[in-house]
Amino acid sequence: MFSTSLTVENLFASRGGFLLFENVSFALHAGEALRITGPNGSGKTTLLRCLAGFLRADKGTISSLADNAVYYLGHSNAMKPQLSVAENLTFWAEIEGSSHIDAALETLNLTRLKDLAFSVLSSGQKRRVAVARLLLAPRPVWLLDEPTVGLDMVSIAIFEAVLNQHLKAGGVVIAATHTPLGNTSWQSLDLQPVKA
Repeated sequence: MFSTSLTVENLFASRGGFLLFENVSFALHAGEALRITGPNGSGKTTLLRCLAGFLRADKGTISSLADNAVYYLGHSNAMKPQLSVAENLTFWAEIEGSSHIDAALETLNLTRLKDLAFSVLSSGQKRRVAVARLLLAPRPVWLLDEPTVGLDMVSIAIFEAVLNQHLKAGGVVIAATHTPLGNTSWQSLDLQPVKA
């Protein structure tokens, strides 16, 4: 079971000198989820990348998280196209010190695809492989950028089950998505473009 929390206070961030969002604040505790919505260019991805530590916010505070506490699933699936599904997950499992590859393949309905090159998969299959990476080693905070892009309804249901299990274990989820997910009660943050 996880026991973690994440607090963001008065966060401002810009890209290329253009202010994307201001005064963003929220608090999440074990088992809670936040859904970020808003039009294209409102800063959803930038906010997630600030939370992951990839970008520095202009102002505000983000509570510090332990090393290896966060998984970030962005638009890129972060897999090598020439490697097979199993080889890609093995690569990430070795980084994580994990041996849960078979369980991740089975959970995401990927076992029959494990020997195929990542490059020949459909976009939805590729996304399921990327989601499988979340299961290789437990991390309490999941930052998900449009996690269901390319997924069919069956795959979305599988993903929702994975998400719900993570939350039941006390994990925290922050997702930039316009798709309602899972059977949990989501907090909402609607980012709107900052007026000049």
